[in-house]
Amino acid sequence: MSIFGMIKDAIWGKAAAKAAPAAAAPAPTAAATPTPPAAPPAPMHVDVAALLDEIQSHNDQNLHWRTSIVDLMKLIGLDSSLTNRKQLAEELNYPGATDGSAEMNIWLHKQVMTKLAENGGSIPVELTH
Repeated sequence: MSIFGMIKDAIWGKAAAKAAPAAAAPAPTAAATPTPPAAPPAPMHVDVAALLDEIQSHNDQNLHWRTSIVDLMKLIGLDSSLTNRKQLAEELNYPGATDGSAEMNIWLHKQVMTKLAENGGSIPVELTH
């Protein structure tokens, strides 16, 4: 799986877990009644900033996820190593050297925020520009 895919899945998974209602016992169904095929689920809208702020509020580390790709990855439980950030840079077509520079990391953060917005995430404008 791609690094961006892992970032998105981690955030959407945390949002889904937060939104899931308490497990209820399934309703009994008639054995002879065929079940129509289920419609594909609607894309989940996620308030990314609110969710990450909430996760941060329960975290002992003071992570600056709003400005740091490293801290963002740490906050959602992903490996923020240079190797993974280089792979993310390749996935997102970073045009510069993948040496872990501040320039690369800033670019990655903005691109990840933009891609999350493109996938149904609500992202404050200042995090994508």
